[in-house]
Amino acid sequence: MRGASNLPVAMVTGAGHGIGREIALQLARDGYFIIVTDVDGARAADVAKEIGEHALGAQLDVRMRQRIDLIVEDVTNGIGPIEVLVNNAGIYPNTPFLELPEVEWDAVFDVNLKGMYLVSQSVARKMVERKIKGRIVNLSSGASVSGRAGAAHYATSKAAINMLTKVMAMELGRMGITVNAIAPGLITVPDAPLNQEYFETLVAAIPIGRVGQPSDIARVVSFLVQPGSEFINGSIYFVDGGSSTGRTTIPLSRKE
Repeated sequence: MRGASNLPVAMVTGAGHGIGREIALQLARDGYFIIVTDVDGARAADVAKEIGEHALGAQLDVRMRQRIDLIVEDVTNGIGPIEVLVNNAGIYPNTPFLELPEVEWDAVFDVNLKGMYLVSQSVARKMVERKIKGRIVNLSSGASVSGRAGAAHYATSKAAINMLTKVMAMELGRMGITVNAIAPGLITVPDAPLNQEYFETLVAAIPIGRVGQPSDIARVVSFLVQPGSEFINGSIYFVDGGSSTGRTTIPLSRKE
């Protein structure tokens, strides 16, 4: 089923910069009409302009159900049914546990987890209503299975995303909608608040010896939503250069 665009429609949250922007650009190259959403409407509009006529930018705070429902309804009626949803919106403050304020804890869970639930539910309901065999891809993190200091709220929210993905896949898969997650490792994004010691320590633990690029994540999204990938459901893809394989910086244990 196609709407006014005559192209399949993909919606990407948090697509105003970094990984989300690259995912939007990749899916546009794959032939989708892209709904670029971001809490910063100007950045969403800039990415949509970069893509061209087959894109629409929209300001979206993923915590706001009414705004989500309005955008999904308008897109469905005016452009076409959303066939692909990529839940990329997220925040990642870094605060030691004993100093962690309640308001920051709540903000992380509201954006990273509740926002994913709200957007997914709104889009999935339309998919079911219109019998769309859709794809949903959630952005998790390597931190979902390997915590780090200062990330109690972030790591926990991402661990919850892994389980949310599995339950969504269980329930929605029966309706022809697949749900998978991507767990990036260290990815180079503009203005990332990383100190040099932290950066160098993480790079040393990556077996292939480099940090990831947004395009590394975007290509996996492209794979998961393409025709022929419909049997992949409820999986968590770690895209991290091998940093999740184990204690990668420990030397051989044998005596010389």
